[in-house]
Amino acid sequence: MPTPGHDTHGDVVERGVQDRLIEAGEELFCRRGFNETSVRDIAAVADCNVASVNYYFGGKDNLYLEVWRRRLAFMRETRLASIEKVMSASSRPQLEDLLRSYAASFIEPLVDGSSHCRFINLMAREMIDPHLPKDMYVMEMVAPVLEAFRRALLEICPRLDKENVPMVVFSVVGQLLMHTVFVKGMFEGSSHPELSKIDLDRIINHVVEFSAAGIRRYADGAGR
Repeated sequence: MPTPGHDTHGDVVERGVQDRLIEAGEELFCRRGFNETSVRDIAAVADCNVASVNYYFGGKDNLYLEVWRRRLAFMRETRLASIEKVMSASSRPQLEDLLRSYAASFIEPLVDGSSHCRFINLMAREMIDPHLPKDMYVMEMVAPVLEAFRRALLEICPRLDKENVPMVVFSVVGQLLMHTVFVKGMFEGSSHPELSKIDLDRIINHVVEFSAAGIRRYADGAGR
């Protein structure tokens, strides 16, 4: 409940300005990159004055971090929820259910034409020309999801070697990245019908079946 004299309308207005600046910054960072995007450009797209970037974020660098924090939070919570959904179900969790739920949470936001899909461009730019704190991506997204996925895999496949579980998770993620970012993007609309028809359901089904077979074989001792 607002305290006496608290200007809730002002808070809403401020959040609206900040949201517009973050949206504008993300759009431009994704399209042009960090170095080619100016504070003036961001302010113009957000329909704000130039001083608002410094007022709310302390400059372009902090606005860039805020863009990433918002996206990483979305990615983290979406993937954690996909794992929790399977592991908290009333029936005994199955490996295929875990993989399918996680794969869908990973792929769908990246291929649906939304701003999440656009964010792939910024991820690629950051890999080539980094501007984030060294451990930000790992600490805010990778580590929490890896730990939840690790616990889930060990509950479903208790014979997996604990030391090898991170590599199992990275293998699943590697397939999802390859299919989402490279394979689908490379062959979509190509003149080869058998390649251009690769769709979301086929990608997920393939990753689930391929990974489940490999994980079970690994749990039987082939990876030791």
